[in-house]
Amino acid sequence: MESFALTVLAADAILLLHVLFVGFVLVGLALIIVGKVRSWSWVRHPWFRLAHLVAIGVVIMQSWLDVICPLTTLENALRLRAGGVEYSNSFISHWLEAILYYQAPAWVFVVCYTAFGVLAVACWFFVPPRSFTKLG
Repeated sequence: MESFALTVLAADAILLLHVLFVGFVLVGLALIIVGKVRSWSWVRHPWFRLAHLVAIGVVIMQSWLDVICPLTTLENALRLRAGGVEYSNSFISHWLEAILYYQAPAWVFVVCYTAFGVLAVACWFFVPPRSFTKLG
């Protein structure tokens, strides 16, 4: 029983990590735009901006290549190991799954992710990051 509980906890932790990743991508772009308007210097930090651009780039590539996110794959594997069902009804997974997973045709996700990525690239030029060499 202890192994079951740890496996479900690990699956819930992966789900939480997945939600945090999605939050970083979505909220990160909103903060870049708001930061431009409010003159927040931290939104121009090159490592933050690069991490944000790479994160959405990975999502776009996965959608174009029809690759399932490794976090989803790992979470599902843990849930299957815990009891043969991909999604348990734990408190965390119930609410986070409702936020993160929704049904639509694959092309809808490709279009949305790509449009979001185009907006993120546009923000790279609209709100340019500081140079990496000026960090010191």
